[in-house]
Amino acid sequence: MSSRNLTRSIAAGAAAVAVAIGGYAVTNSNSSNAASDSANGATVAKVVPFHRGQPGPSKVVGQVPANWSPGTGTIITGAAANKAKAAAVAAYPGGMVNRVVLLSNGEYNVHIIAVSWPHHVFVSKDFKVTGAA
Repeated sequence: MSSRNLTRSIAAGAAAVAVAIGGYAVTNSNSSNAASDSANGATVAKVVPFHRGQPGPSKVVGQVPANWSPGTGTIITGAAANKAKAAAVAAYPGGMVNRVVLLSNGEYNVHIIAVSWPHHVFVSKDFKVTGAA
């Protein structure tokens, strides 16, 4: 291997390590404690940070749509998706939203990643959080 290729390989490896460390730092900095949001009277829940290799708690809070199963619905974007995302993040801050899914009953499933719980936050048609799983 030439010294030029070796230098490129080392630089690429160092960049990959820097990105991984930055992603880990951002993920861990987003966790929060339970609190009350006085601006809208909502109770703010605590997400459970993701820890690789450790099982997460299995729980359901509130109401989960009866016909819902993971992977169902249609991924959406736009104003409705942004409102559903805002409602979910206000109730469960931390983690990152990677998609909003419109369910067959007209409600929304906001999918949160980088946390052990909740992964699915359910938001009603009028953009109120109804449950989480």
